[in-house]
Amino acid sequence: MAPGEANTATTGGPRRRRVLVFPIPYQGHINPMFQLAGLLHERGFAVTVFHTHFNAPDPSRHPTYDFVPVPDGLPAGSPGTVAATVEHIFAINSSCEAPFRERLAALLEAPGGRDEVACLVADAHLLTLMDVARQQAVPALVLRTGSAACFRNFMATPMLCDKGYLPASAESQLDAPVRELPPYRVRDLMAVTGSRHEHDLVCKLLSRAVEAVRSSAGFILNTFDALEAADLAATRRDLAAVPVFDVGPLHKLSPASSSSLLQQDRSCLDWLDAQAPASVLYISFGSLASMSGEDLAEAAWGVANSGQPFLWALRPGLARGAALPDGFAAATEGRGLVVSWAPQEEVLAHGAVGGFWTHGGWNSALEGACGGVPMLCRPCFGDQMGNARHVEHVWRAGIALDGGGVLERGAVEAAVRRLMRGEDGEGMRGRARELRSRAAAAVADGGSSRLSVDKLVNHILSL
Repeated sequence: MAPGEANTATTGGPRRRRVLVFPIPYQGHINPMFQLAGLLHERGFAVTVFHTHFNAPDPSRHPTYDFVPVPDGLPAGSPGTVAATVEHIFAINSSCEAPFRERLAALLEAPGGRDEVACLVADAHLLTLMDVARQQAVPALVLRTGSAACFRNFMATPMLCDKGYLPASAESQLDAPVRELPPYRVRDLMAVTGSRHEHDLVCKLLSRAVEAVRSSAGFILNTFDALEAADLAATRRDLAAVPVFDVGPLHKLSPASSSSLLQQDRSCLDWLDAQAPASVLYISFGSLASMSGEDLAEAAWGVANSGQPFLWALRPGLARGAALPDGFAAATEGRGLVVSWAPQEEVLAHGAVGGFWTHGGWNSALEGACGGVPMLCRPCFGDQMGNARHVEHVWRAGIALDGGGVLERGAVEAAVRRLMRGEDGEGMRGRARELRSRAAAAVADGGSSRLSVDKLVNHILSL
């Protein structure tokens, strides 16, 4: 019998088991969930996607899936601050609870529905909706779209508060090392925010995510053993009762097409074809991060003054109400291209790309590692701070421009030159290529992530 199939007494033939998925509606979370869904669909499972109206996915991109919209009552537009983002996540949980319960019950009460449904896979920030599934006897697994190291940061937050690392109230505290979580400094911790109110909100968010994982039927991580062996081992020790599945990098394993909420400009690939090998700095600050108009101008002039060819995926709304400074286009004419969004995985795999300036989100860091491209990280908030620290000090495949202060064009110019043309930049490039080799080995036949996917499939069928 094939994976994803089970015997049925009513027909005597095979029946596809069904996996329900519910991503949180932000780009960096939607893509990995759809990649996981594609992987499970390839292994024989039917897929039903529950989703909010806010940032709803396009069903036409996934014609073999079923889609169930869940009314959320939320206004259009993405939240613009840390506090607003956390409150938005809480609002999604509360506003979707009743309509999700109704729609899940209807699916289970359909002929064969309860026998067909194997489990729900939900984002770690959807604890309330996981509870709804469990109340209806549907096992709930968690997908965390960040690193294993980041989740250890989540779990350690109460201890860090007890030891006085948090809340960090003085600038002088921020560069102190966190001895219990190397290579983190205090400023790299998730709960370091701009105010006590934000700190309390983030601590509540992290506590709920840890509760979601500890109460789940399985913990799925978009990472791989050769990248985070020590952190994965520690996570398994800390979650002794919960099976952990490192199935990344999902974008290398999954056959699923892109679920990007933004329109990709593929003409940039033709432009890259005309550039010299490893000469182009690719710049993208992700789908959710934001920056001030002052930071945007300093970044632009730093890139212009570096003399480096560049491809910039400049997302609309990145710097609210601000645009690239006057004179930038003339100063960079003939050596740069600006697009609104790019097919990032293909860009990073292109031979003309020699460096990646990123906000340090986990998906981007993982894609940079898989592309074998050294990174310049300018983190904005959340796990990006710790990811940037790992890129520079653990992987040694990039440079971190610390978040928090205003960018300065001279520092940007120096960092770009160092990454793209400096001696230590060559060392970073070699270590980035080693990360690419490790990722390729993990997803090859018999690789650690392939074996972990097999274990995940068998686990789901056993629930």
